[in-house]
Parts: sequence; C-alpha cells; structure tokens
Amino acid sequence: MESLSASERRERLKRLFERSRGCTRCALHQTRTQVVFGAGNADAELMFVGEAPGFNEDRQGLPFVGQAGRLLERLLGEIGMARGDVFIANVLMCRPPDNRDPHPHEIEACEGYLREKIALIEPAVICTLGNFATKLLRGEPTGISRLHGREEVRVIGLRAVRLYPLYHPAAALYHPTTLERLREDFLRIPELLELGAPPQPEPCAGPLPEPAGSTGRPPAPGGTGERRSAVQLGLF
Repeated sequence: MESLSASERRERLKRLFERSRGCTRCALHQTRTQVVFGAGNADAELMFVGEAPGFNEDRQGLPFVGQAGRLLERLLGEIGMARGDVFIANVLMCRPPDNRDPHPHEIEACEGYLREKIALIEPAVICTLGNFATKLLRGEPTGISRLHGREEVRVIGLRAVRLYPLYHPAAALYHPTTLERLREDFLRIPELLELGAPPQPEPCAGPLPEPAGSTGRPPAPGGTGERRSAVQLGLF
C-alpha cells in the first residue's frame, strides 16, 4: 500500500465525504434529512465510533450533538481533551426511523465508509461506543457489558489499532452505575494514547484503493461543497 501524506489523506477524506452525501445504498436515504458522515480532527490519534445518528444529528449533520454528545465532551474534558482533538463517527451515517436499532443490511451498506475513514484518519486508538460498533469492529457477537474497558489490538482493514470498547454515553445518561463505569474506563484513554499505534501489518503492494463509486477526481476547487466538507471535518 502506498504511503499517503497528511494532506493527501485529508483530501481523500473530503472526497469520501462528498460521495457519502448522495449515498443510496440502503433505504435509510429515503427518510434521512442528511448524511451524518462524522466530524472532528482528520489527523486524530483517538477516534470514537457510535451507533447511528439521532434526531438532532440528523437535523444538524453532525454526530453526538444531543445529551449524549454533551456527556462525551464532559468526559473528554475530564481527561484533558476536547472534541476538536478527536474524530467522531457512527456505524450508520443515516438516522433509522424512530431511532430503532440498525438492521444488518444497513450496517453492511455503511461498513465500507467506516473502514475507509479509519484507513484515512489513521487513529492509534478507536473507542467503540456500545454494542453495535463493538460487535462490528471486533467481528464477533460478545456484548459491551463483558468487554468494556478491555483494550486489544485489532487489524481493521489494513490498519492495526488499539480497540477500546466503552459503554455508549446514551446508556449512561440515566444510569449512575453505568456512568461511573464509563468514567472509570475513560480515565485509561490517555494511557492507551501514550502507547501509540501498535505495530502495523506488512504493507501490500499497490496504491490505497479509492472507495467504491469513486471517480478518482477531486471536487472542483473552491466550491461550497468542498469548503463545507473541510469545515465539517475539522480541517480548518
């Protein structure tokens, strides 16, 4: 796999964002207000992956902007970090009707986008928030109650990361015991970041492939879509 510079990775991420805005891979495109691609630092060492957008996220086009998002920001502050230091995404980019659980075919439709984000952002640590993200990125069905706070090295696509399952902040909003456990697990994040990225797999020959549907051409420079993607991804 070719080694991309930081600027090249960021341009690829913006192009992926632009393509995702028109995604019709599952029926959720019929009911969404807009795609919630993810947001934050495109060069983040720490990435969070949640479940799916809710009502507020669907309206604003940004992940974790409701009560769960405010709790996530508070927990980040307790370990000396801010939202702008990390990248936040979800398993699904479109809100399921009535905030129901994601369906398997919807997860499958969005999985390629998530794996491409991970490849381009190159985080050292990925915190999965709740069952759906944890099961997807671990590739097996063990639930979050057994796994929370237990880090492991996993290869996701072509990248090895320190995967760190956590309770979803939404589950902690009204359950003091869950909040206490989530806070305790959060306190270990700086320690994991200090370890850095784990050893990476041997690179494959050839360039990093563009995601399905790519034309290989960047969007026209200076357009409103390009600038919006840069701002929303935290590139300025």
